[in-house]
Amino acid sequence: MKRRTRIFRRAGLLAAFLLLPFLVLQAKAQTIPVETAHNALVLQVTQGKNVNMIYYGKKLSSPGEYVQITGEYRQTQDYTGMYNAAYTPSGSRNLLEPAITVTHADGNNSLALKYVSHQVKQVSKGVSLLSVQLKDPVYDFEVTLYYKSYFKEDVIEQWSVIEHHEKGNVELHKFASANLCLKGKSYWLRQFHGDWAREMQPEVSELTHGIKTLDTKLGTRADLFQPPVFMVSLNQPSTEDEGEVLYGALEWSGNFRFDLEVDPQNNLRIIAGMNNYASTYSLKPGEEFKTPPFITVLSSKGKGEASRQLQDWARKYQLMDGESSRLTLLNNWESTFFDFDENKLKALIKDTRKLGVDLFLLDDGWFGNKYPRNSDHAGLGDWQANKKKLPDGVFSLVKEATKDSVKFGIWIEPEMVNPKSELYHQHPDWIIKQPARPEYYFRNQLVLDMSNPKVQDFVYHIVDNLLTKNPGLTYFKWDCNSVIYNAHSSYLGNQSHLYIDYVRGLYKVLDRIRKKYPHIPMMLCSGGGGRVDYGALKYFTEFWPSDNTDPLERIFIQWEYSYFYPAIATSNHVTAWGKQPLKFRTDVAMMGKLGFDIDISHLNDKDLQFCRKAVKTYDSFKNIVWHGDQYRLADPFTNDVASVMYVDKTKSSGVVFSYLVNNRFGKGSKLPIRFKGLDASKKYRIEEINLYPGTKSTLKANQVFSGDFLMQIGFNPDVNAQRTSVVLKLEEVK
Repeated sequence: MKRRTRIFRRAGLLAAFLLLPFLVLQAKAQTIPVETAHNALVLQVTQGKNVNMIYYGKKLSSPGEYVQITGEYRQTQDYTGMYNAAYTPSGSRNLLEPAITVTHADGNNSLALKYVSHQVKQVSKGVSLLSVQLKDPVYDFEVTLYYKSYFKEDVIEQWSVIEHHEKGNVELHKFASANLCLKGKSYWLRQFHGDWAREMQPEVSELTHGIKTLDTKLGTRADLFQPPVFMVSLNQPSTEDEGEVLYGALEWSGNFRFDLEVDPQNNLRIIAGMNNYASTYSLKPGEEFKTPPFITVLSSKGKGEASRQLQDWARKYQLMDGESSRLTLLNNWESTFFDFDENKLKALIKDTRKLGVDLFLLDDGWFGNKYPRNSDHAGLGDWQANKKKLPDGVFSLVKEATKDSVKFGIWIEPEMVNPKSELYHQHPDWIIKQPARPEYYFRNQLVLDMSNPKVQDFVYHIVDNLLTKNPGLTYFKWDCNSVIYNAHSSYLGNQSHLYIDYVRGLYKVLDRIRKKYPHIPMMLCSGGGGRVDYGALKYFTEFWPSDNTDPLERIFIQWEYSYFYPAIATSNHVTAWGKQPLKFRTDVAMMGKLGFDIDISHLNDKDLQFCRKAVKTYDSFKNIVWHGDQYRLADPFTNDVASVMYVDKTKSSGVVFSYLVNNRFGKGSKLPIRFKGLDASKKYRIEEINLYPGTKSTLKANQVFSGDFLMQIGFNPDVNAQRTSVVLKLEEVK
């Protein structure tokens, strides 16, 4: 018995001895939580000064317990720093996809990043900024990680700042903004692809071991094939109202890259930032290299909650004037294309007033003299009014608009040039093209070199001159139709800087514009949705989702955009595209910032009457759409009827849009559609609005229901082949 007791004691001592390093690690490990209203992203500094990301999920009531999460790694703690490093370097002990890769001034390719210090600053109410300084113990090279948290919105922005003081330049081969580590049983990616007029096409797949890369290499119009957004569901595909889902988006208007890696320990590692394709960056001693912020929002209640959190954040903190108003407009493009003169435009300005919208927008074709802009083959870059079309210049149109009590806006594409232009012949060194190779055109044009300060000045003065000479000008549509072919800069000595310095140059111009003209509305257009990202939307009040304005297609396109962007940022125009009636086209365009791109003079009396009344109807509820909470009720991909609802923040009023998207076999809304976002204890009156002249609603008038009934049982809008779109207004009955 005594011998057995001695054996047990020795075994206990041995177990304690084996556990001692882990207990010491536990005792000395320091956790750094980044907390929002519902979530926490937790970093941990180990005894060896490694900084790991140990958690991203629902926050704990006791922050002191985060340190116990490391228990999950007991059996693999030798590899912990490799699998869940907060910013993974390459060339040392890491064997997985790195966040950063460098070549030091002496030619060495290894990098280790150890914790130095961290601090937290209160930026404003509800907004905090954590900075974590890391340094290589061998080289004078450091990285500072930034985590900006928006408490109420559950949004976290991450970026890095890279700096060194070595004796010579350091080559940066990869430079991510964020390096996340998530834990789940499985991971389901919802990504998007597209092309011109086919933007935001969704695909859902389960991520398997290995790396899934989402990226673009187009330089400008970077989102043409792949937008810089995605979502990942943990454990199972999330629904609109259930499941854990992470949204990711990059604030960058150029090449981007997302690496999603399911590692050998079944973690999901997400490395996101600028694309390092053809972009090795030579960093001078003392120079800072700042990466663009990567946005994440995590929801445990499905995609709908994540959308509303991200939309709230965007309106309050990121989108230009996101909490203010927007201008409704009439655009001339689809009624005239390039074929117009001053008299025709003045007539359209009068139509603008007749329609009742705020602004007339003059689109492409108003400029160029030696090479007149009568098609997309010439004139781009020569930003003087065409004397034949506009003998009295733009000013006469602005004056006419002012006289008719409407605002005036204008289209520009300042980053581009046609070979048939004076600019092309005067400044060939301003153009991105290979000196010894044939020019290759996208939409008959080339891209100006925005890395060149002279080009930046030129682009800035396009806007400044128009505003200075035409003080009544109140709106810009900024287009960007070309990608970069044959990438080469006559200005840059290091060609691998071009893709990055192009975007930085663009942002410098936009910074200058916003400093002098802080609130002038500007639409972000890029042949449709070729440049829709939160880096650009810091400067723009709205974006153009797609050149495809077929209202049936737009329902699907706008549905997918709504996951990431608020309705106030989405420009939707009523056009002649599609086979749907005018009411259907108008109802679809109302789910955002309403505009018209039709020839008013060709409308019959009833159509004109409807459009004029529709503008007034829209004005009565637009603030709910722009500033309220959005709820997707019926998915057009899986239902015969698509339905979207907006509810104001007080839950006292709402508007519901429903559309027939499948007309086979007498399809329609056979069953009630459950509403969302209402106050269960309140009573609501339902009224059908935006009816076409001469038609009556099939719905019973003055119906009143509790919010509880409408959310639990629902309401049938009676959408069918005779009523292909229905708009309902909800008002609280007190």
